[in-house]
Amino acid sequence: MRIAILSGGTGWHVQDLLRAAGDLGHRAEVIDFRTLAAGVEAEPAPLAGFDAAIVRTVPAGSLEQVVFRMDILHAAAGRGLRVVNPPRAVETCVDKYLTNVRLAAAGLPTPPTHVAQRADDALEAFARLGGDVVLKPVFGAEGRGMQRVGDPELAWRTFRVLEQTGQLIYQQRFVRHPGHDLRAFVIGGKVVAAMRRVSAGDWRTNVAQGGTTVREELSDATTSLALRAADAVGCPVAGVDLLPGPGGELFVIEVNAVPGWRALSATCGLDVAAELVRFAAG
Repeated sequence: MRIAILSGGTGWHVQDLLRAAGDLGHRAEVIDFRTLAAGVEAEPAPLAGFDAAIVRTVPAGSLEQVVFRMDILHAAAGRGLRVVNPPRAVETCVDKYLTNVRLAAAGLPTPPTHVAQRADDALEAFARLGGDVVLKPVFGAEGRGMQRVGDPELAWRTFRVLEQTGQLIYQQRFVRHPGHDLRAFVIGGKVVAAMRRVSAGDWRTNVAQGGTTVREELSDATTSLALRAADAVGCPVAGVDLLPGPGGELFVIEVNAVPGWRALSATCGLDVAAELVRFAAG
């Protein structure tokens, strides 16, 4: 089978997919999103000749460039190409607000959240959220750009800067967690592996921010929550982040449509890349 690996580079995850595909007898090729071009009607279609495509990363670009890249995925999927994850799922999960809307609509527990374009509106929401929030970029990953704000004066100054620079003000009530969260890796309606991420003396638990990991055996209820979250955003492959609250309740914090697995593979002793390639190959 010929598999396209769509990315913006050739980093560790791409190399791991290439290795896994070769081990399983498939021919995988790396396609840089930034090189894609397309015509209509008689023109050759992008990704023609491939049997499946794995979306590894969508590189940053202008609004037009990012929309065009998604258009190509939609067109390829419309022609019958198996795309993992489907373009609609990628579009949903790259947008934290839309992800939360889908999760809430499915009745899943998420921390109270507010998104504003004006500092005045954000400051009112800051008070309603309890005066202790986490600011996040609407488009972001690995804990980068997150800031905890618990002071009204700092909140006002920060909100004003975000408004003046044309950014959205995305704030979420801070959950007083026990210093760890859970990452469940979902493939094809199953949790294939899970790990506990323990913070390094910080309120953030991301491995990219210095957190450590340990293998986790999920309960049936936690497994069900992870699977429901992945299904709510249309992701057959997903990294679902679950955060325990002060009473032991679990919140769905994020669903990642292009999840990494470097720490997960090492922690759980699972060849996640091989599992992913098997799923993409159908």
